[in-house]
Amino acid sequence: MKNFKNRLKFHAPGLAPVEDESGWYHIDIQENAIYPQRYKRTFGFYDNLAAVTDFDGNCFHIDINGKRIYNQNYAFCGNFQEEKCVVRDFDGNYFHIATNGNRLYSENYRYVGDFRDGYACAMLADDSYIHIDGSGNALNGRHFLDLGVFHKGFATAKDANGWFHIDKDGNALYSERYAIVEPFYNGFSLVTDFDGKKLIINENGVGVLCLS
Repeated sequence: MKNFKNRLKFHAPGLAPVEDESGWYHIDIQENAIYPQRYKRTFGFYDNLAAVTDFDGNCFHIDINGKRIYNQNYAFCGNFQEEKCVVRDFDGNYFHIATNGNRLYSENYRYVGDFRDGYACAMLADDSYIHIDGSGNALNGRHFLDLGVFHKGFATAKDANGWFHIDKDGNALYSERYAIVEPFYNGFSLVTDFDGKKLIINENGVGVLCLS
C-alpha cells in the first residue's frame, strides 16, 4: 500500500481522492493515478462526477477520466445528488446545476442544500426557508425559520415555537413543538423537548417511549 499524506474512501466506480507531495488527485483500486492533473483539493465521485479545487481556488467538476465537464468556475461546489449539485458563485449566490454544468433555474438563493426525494431546502433573502423542486419552484406556499430535507415523505421544520415534522404540503403532522427533532426512522423519530427530555414519537406525534 502506498503512503499518502491524505486518503479518502473509495466511491463508485472504484475511485478515491488522495494527496501526496504533488497535490490532490484520484486513484483506482490498484492505487494508480487516473489522470496527470493535480489539485489543491479533490473530493469523492457522486453520479460519476467529482468536485475539485485548483491551486487558484476555483471549484468545478471532473468526470471519471479526469476531464473537466464545464468551463464555469465557482467559489464552492458540492456533490451531485439526484443528478443535481449545489454551487456558490463568487458573488455569494447559491443555486443548483445539472450534470452538464447548466443552471437548473435562474433564481439565486442565500443558501441551498442537496436534493433528496426530489426536493431541496433553500434560504431566501428574508432568511426564511422553503423547499424547491428541480426547476427552482417552491413546493408549497409555506415559509419556515429552518428546514430539513424530505425523508420518506416527511421533513423537519422550525417555526417561532420550535421544531416539528411536516408533509409535502407543508402541513404540520402534530401540534407539539420541540427543541430538537430527528427525521423519522421507519415510522419513529427521536425528539428533545424544551426541558431536555428525550422522547420517541410516531408519525402522528404520539409519544411512545420516554428515554430521559
